[in-house]
Amino acid sequence: MIDPIAFKIGPFAVHWYAICIMMGLLLGVYLASKEAPHKKLPSDDIIDFILIAFPLSILGARIYYVAFEWSYYSQHLNEIFAIWNGGIAIYGGLITGAIVLYFYTYNKAIDPIRFLDVTVPGVMIAQAIGRWGNFVNQEAYGKAVKSLNYLPNFIKQQMFIDGSYRIPTFLFESLWNLFGFIFIIVLRRKPKFLLEGEIFAFYLIWYGCGRLVIEGMRTDSLMFLGIRVSQIVSIIIIVIGLAFVIKRRAQKNIPFYQE
Repeated sequence: MIDPIAFKIGPFAVHWYAICIMMGLLLGVYLASKEAPHKKLPSDDIIDFILIAFPLSILGARIYYVAFEWSYYSQHLNEIFAIWNGGIAIYGGLITGAIVLYFYTYNKAIDPIRFLDVTVPGVMIAQAIGRWGNFVNQEAYGKAVKSLNYLPNFIKQQMFIDGSYRIPTFLFESLWNLFGFIFIIVLRRKPKFLLEGEIFAFYLIWYGCGRLVIEGMRTDSLMFLGIRVSQIVSIIIIVIGLAFVIKRRAQKNIPFYQE
């Protein structure tokens, strides 16, 4: 089993969970900053947005998680802010980030659709890397199976939980996001192929479909009235993404992302 603490600086422990999140964030910001000038967006606007959105999104992700696990946290109030132990819901972070983006782009007079097109590929790669924090913390896994012989030993060993091997759903989602990132990077380079806004829509559809399926394999899903919350949200964002594409294609004079 991997120690969730990577190293210590005096009395402070640095967790692998935090390292994975920060690595994903930094790579995502770098990629968005490199793309921004091509779409006439200052790189500084990307940095400024992240400085505001990242801490608020972490807070939103934690609030989302705690809200759906309140039966536990109401009895363990001292653990509510212990995010280093895991318990950050991606959808809570994305919803918070979307709210911050709305107000940020409005105040800066930035086209939010263009901003989203530039940033969501970075979000996808950040999510792909961040899921490995779940791996170290032994969370976001699926049901028990007899063996995981198709996986490297270090993953098999970490996925041996409560006396059984577990389906590594964290890995499936990480790879799904990685493939989605590669796919959209290839597509956005094709001239006159994607309209502005369709990179954002692709993310909604791609991530929503993957999460919808993978969530059904998990044993630690957030539940509401016996329903997996993330599957409900996944269906909603898939519908939004599809409706957005249909609407954009029906409109005239929508520019291509890559002329």
